[in-house]
Amino acid sequence: MLSVPLVGGFAVIYLLAKAIMDVVGRILASYESSLCENGTINRGNMNRLQANLLLTVAAMIWGSSFVVQQIATGELGTITFTGARFLLGGLLVLPFALHQFAYVSANERTFSPKDWGGLLLTGCVLFIAAALQQHGILRTTVINSGFLTALYVPLVPVIGLIFLKRKVHFSIWPASCFCFLGTFILSGARGVELAIGDLWVLSSTVFWASHVILVGIMASKTRAPLVVACSQFLICGIVGLSVGLVVEAPSLSQVSSAAWGICYMGVFPVAIAFTLQVVGQRFTAAADAAIILSSETVFAAMGGMIFLGERLSLLQLSGAAMILVAILLVELLNLSGLGKARPLEKI
Repeated sequence: MLSVPLVGGFAVIYLLAKAIMDVVGRILASYESSLCENGTINRGNMNRLQANLLLTVAAMIWGSSFVVQQIATGELGTITFTGARFLLGGLLVLPFALHQFAYVSANERTFSPKDWGGLLLTGCVLFIAAALQQHGILRTTVINSGFLTALYVPLVPVIGLIFLKRKVHFSIWPASCFCFLGTFILSGARGVELAIGDLWVLSSTVFWASHVILVGIMASKTRAPLVVACSQFLICGIVGLSVGLVVEAPSLSQVSSAAWGICYMGVFPVAIAFTLQVVGQRFTAAADAAIILSSETVFAAMGGMIFLGERLSLLQLSGAAMILVAILLVELLNLSGLGKARPLEKI
């Protein structure tokens, strides 16, 4: 059975997470629709810079979680751990999602079967991406996993162009190359010897790229980013735990060994960071978002320096600088008016 201190710790973490989500919810609500006295909808649109700042905060949280993902799973299996953390994140976001769902349904649009189908697909893709990455992280180094995960950045505009016929601002292409090269240098500028864990992480990049595109589509179409976030979390959590119970058959002691890791990953990278991603992507393009989110590699390296005493060489620092240049390239060239990107469309 779970000990009293452990149960008490869960209660404290839940209350802390609830308080954090209350603050996040108030901030996000300020950008949502409000009903005017004359009955019209007054949408407080978030501008692109604000949306990208949210994505940067999400990347910061994700970067700090790489080490936690590797050391905090205890004896719990990969699939069960993934399902548990996403189910916890979904439950934390659920009250805000229900409120937004009621408002949007009453004042803006009703959710169609096609919407729910899209949310189901988004949640399943998220589960596959997260499970593959988590399985690989346990079998490779944090540096390799961070570098290989960043391969999804150039995949996003390629998938969008080939399958969705979405043109992007010309700055995306050089920025993607800068981002990829910077991540390679940050990882040590060495050839990555693909071990079995690296192949698992590499396979997750296709699903991460697809997930970024799906999140952008669903957040823009439904006009309810919190509903999108919560739905994908719950679907990912339910699928993960269902598959985990059958394939891994976890014991109570295994769950207890990973309890703190589940709490941390469920609260911060899932409930907070993924929610910020969904909200931010409603107001910025998927290709732009992929490049900004890739800065998680830089934050992962910073976390290693601060908490693990790791040190970066000047060459590695130049790699981090290249990722920063890639982000600035996307931001400044878009603002300059040079080139023209296709806006987010209702699909």
